[in-house]
Amino acid sequence: MKTYEIYDRENDLSVGVLLYYEKEKSFIIELAPDLDEWTAPLLLTAQVKRGVYTIPRDISFLWVKGRVVPSERQNIQAILRAHKLKEYDEMKLLEITEGRCPQDSMIIRRIDALPAYVTERRRKNLTDCLVSEHDYWICFFADDTVRKVSFLKLWANEGLQIPDNPELLRAAKVGTDGYFVTLDDAYDIPASVLYEAGTLIPLRPDDFTSYVTKNALDTSQSCELLECSRQNLSYLIKQGQLQPIREEVKGSLFRKGDILRKMW
Repeated sequence: MKTYEIYDRENDLSVGVLLYYEKEKSFIIELAPDLDEWTAPLLLTAQVKRGVYTIPRDISFLWVKGRVVPSERQNIQAILRAHKLKEYDEMKLLEITEGRCPQDSMIIRRIDALPAYVTERRRKNLTDCLVSEHDYWICFFADDTVRKVSFLKLWANEGLQIPDNPELLRAAKVGTDGYFVTLDDAYDIPASVLYEAGTLIPLRPDDFTSYVTKNALDTSQSCELLECSRQNLSYLIKQGQLQPIREEVKGSLFRKGDILRKMW
């Protein structure tokens, strides 16, 4: 990840921070908390009016694109050769011009450390997200909290445009640096929205890790505990007497409690 300060030269004002994730070539803008609609970048004023200071990746990308020569420019190949670029790259072009744009007095400049307000906000970023079969997600956050988020609550949030598609919701995965959950890489739900919409569960992520570590048994461990062969274990599964929590070609995972009950 590369980090840049967005700086307004005319007003001598630090506007925020631009985060660039090189592997995904994606951008996130974190605006300074004291900005208002008059001091925020023009494209981002609507977000600030809504109290949104962590700018989604699609809008952050639009801000970047608006400050570099467009890829469809007729003489784009000549421009790339002049700057010794083998291919079109928004970030490299942005660095070359320091983010200058005729529409305002803002530039970008490289920084090594994130401002405190960015570090604090990132505590509400996701570290993991488990999709339940009962129309909710179990979300793990960087501040070591765990929250249960109902799909229905998300649909009820007027600020979100989420497709009414249960299968798509169940295919959700954590996006770049935990800033959002993405649905098929087409719809992003900000981590902050999930944090506020979620119901706090009085457990920590370490509790889940501890449970899996101590209570998930593979096929060999299950056979050893039951003092039976793999064929016997397979028979119990086929008879519906034992249900794996995950099946693999080379073996399965079982809850330790389910295995212990077969000993009673």
